[in-house]
Amino acid sequence: MDRWGATDDEIRESYPGDELVQSPKRFVNHAVTVAAKPEQIFPWLLQMGADKGGLYSYTTIEKLIGCPLTNASRIHPEWQDLKVGDLVKMCPHDPAPPPYIVAQIIEPRALVLGHKENGKWVDLWQFVLTPTTDGRTRLLLRTRTMMVGGMWEVIHPGVFLMERGLLLGVKERAEQPKESP
Repeated sequence: MDRWGATDDEIRESYPGDELVQSPKRFVNHAVTVAAKPEQIFPWLLQMGADKGGLYSYTTIEKLIGCPLTNASRIHPEWQDLKVGDLVKMCPHDPAPPPYIVAQIIEPRALVLGHKENGKWVDLWQFVLTPTTDGRTRLLLRTRTMMVGGMWEVIHPGVFLMERGLLLGVKERAEQPKESP
């Protein structure tokens, strides 16, 4: 569950954002291969969020947990201006999990989101795009977190399921044929 789809090399590799939570209590890597270039995938990442393109995961589960999202089926130019410090909401209404803060944007290679406590990063979501020699891209979602134990252990399987759905949702969207003008 903590390394779904990721290779041993990807797990060992250093990526943007690793330096923000250097000694995490939990280290998770999930990955998929996408039949698209990083430039075609990155816009889907930029528009993630409950108030934008959604999280591309399982809408039935989102509704069951009281967090119904509308997941975009196309790139929206008006949602492409994400900046460091912006908030990425997980749920469209309160009560909701705290929004992620954009920590780093390295276009079109990496988007790093996280949570801070007392001014220090304690939890990261790192989306990393690595082109392959055959024209496809590895999309890696790495989590580095200090949040473990208690409730975090209970929700961990559900988080895995939703993150898997997110990666597969981005893959499906990025691989869809382009609309003709």
